[in-house]
Amino acid sequence: MMKLDEAIAFAQAHESTWDRDAKGKFGVHLNDPPPWNRLYGPIHSRGPASGVVLREGRELAAWGEADRADLTFSVAKMYLALLAGVAHDRGLLPDVDARIGERLPGIGFDEGNNAHITWKHMLQQTSEWEGTLWDIPDQADRYRAVTFGTPPDGRKGDPRPLQAAGTYWEYNDVRINQLALALLHLFQQPLPEVFREAIMRPVGATEDWQWVGYDNAWVQINGRRVQSVTGGTHWGGGMSISARNQAKVGQMLLDEGMSQGKRVLSAEWIQQMRQPCDIAPYYGYLIWLNHERKIFPSLPASSFFGIGAGSSFTWVEPESGLVVIVRWLEASHANDLFAQILQAVDKA
Repeated sequence: MMKLDEAIAFAQAHESTWDRDAKGKFGVHLNDPPPWNRLYGPIHSRGPASGVVLREGRELAAWGEADRADLTFSVAKMYLALLAGVAHDRGLLPDVDARIGERLPGIGFDEGNNAHITWKHMLQQTSEWEGTLWDIPDQADRYRAVTFGTPPDGRKGDPRPLQAAGTYWEYNDVRINQLALALLHLFQQPLPEVFREAIMRPVGATEDWQWVGYDNAWVQINGRRVQSVTGGTHWGGGMSISARNQAKVGQMLLDEGMSQGKRVLSAEWIQQMRQPCDIAPYYGYLIWLNHERKIFPSLPASSFFGIGAGSSFTWVEPESGLVVIVRWLEASHANDLFAQILQAVDKA
C-alpha cells in the first residue's frame, strides 16, 4: 500500500532540472527565438521540491519549504480567472460573451479580429489577439508547444496565419498579459490590490506574496501610475506565493467559492471555469481539465489544475476532497506522483 511519505520521497527524488539559482538554467524565455529570449521583468531563485496535501481542508502532509513564497509561472493564469470571477460577481463583467472593445476602447480591442474578441475567448485562450504588448509581439508565442496540450504544427515564433476569434486554441502569454491589462482597466485598480482584498485575505492567506509585471508595464489608472501584472513568469514578473497559501486558494475552489464560512466567489463562476472549451476540452477558464482523463490518466476526470512551468501544480480533486500543491517537480513524473498521492490518501 502506498503511503504519503513514499509519495513525498518520490516527489523529492524527481525535482525539476531547473537550476535553483535564477542566474542559471531557469525560465521559459530561454527557449524563445531571438530577440524574445530574454527577461523583461524580475525573477528570483527558487526553493527545493515542495508541496502540501489537504483533504477536506485538513493538512495531511507538507514537504520542502511549504511556506516559501516562490514563483508559480502559469498558475498565475488561474488567478486571473479568479479575478474575472470577482468582476463577474460585482457586476463589472456580467456577460463573458461581450466584446471587450465595446466596454474598454483604446486598449487593443478596437480593430479587425481584435474587435470581435470576447472575455470568454481570452479566458479560454482562443482569442487569436494580434498585437504588441510591453514590447513583445503575440508572434513570439505563436506555435507554442506545452506539455499538456495538442502539439502545434509549426515552429515557435514563426508568423502563423491567424484565425477568427474563437476558432483556434493556442497557449499564449502575450495574450494573457493583454487580458491582465483589460482586467486592470475594468477594475480601475491594481490587480494585486483586488486579489488581496477579494481572494487572499478572505481565504486566510498570509501577506508574504507578491504579483508583479514587466519593468516597462506601467499605465495611468485614475491618476495613478500602476503596473499591469503578468499571467505568468514567461519573460519575468508574475506571482510569488507559498504552497500553503496556494492550498488555501485551492481549498476555496474545492468548496465552490466558500472559505472560512464566507462566500468568496460565486459557485456559478467556478462552474463556468470548469466547463470544457469546445475546441480544447482539456481547458476551461485558464485552468486545465482532466477531460476523458487525457492529461493525467491515473486521476479522475473531475480533477482540474493550475499548471506552471518548472513545474508547479495546483491540483483540485472534488471526488476525494483533495487539494494538492506540488512545486518544482519534473513534469514527466506528475501523473505517477499524483497517482501515488491519490492511492495513499484513499487507503488511509
